[in-house]
Amino acid sequence: MARILVVEDSPADTHKIVNTLSRQGHQVLTAATGVDGVTMASEEQPDIILMDVVMPGINGFQATRQITRSDKTAHIPVVIVSNKSQDADRVWGERQGACGYLTKPVDERMLIKTVNGLLS
Repeated sequence: MARILVVEDSPADTHKIVNTLSRQGHQVLTAATGVDGVTMASEEQPDIILMDVVMPGINGFQATRQITRSDKTAHIPVVIVSNKSQDADRVWGERQGACGYLTKPVDERMLIKTVNGLLS
């Protein structure tokens, strides 16, 4: 299946997402900060990145912008996964280069549907 990078600072949210994706047969990598997420994206070249927004250091919007504008990682689809659910947040995420936006708590079926849609 796919290699998916989950950039999330909440251990509980990370655990839920990792379990959902692992049950689908995906290999899941994790990073707890935006900086680590950007570094891992470049080094590991995952198939998809799931990016939280509110994190210490650089936030998920900033990390998404760095990933989607770098020649080395621009081909990797980034999906924002956030508690921020306003339309303005979705639009801002898209402007940073995200190709999808899921709100927490993440519905497992929607997560799987989003990932499968990006893989096909």
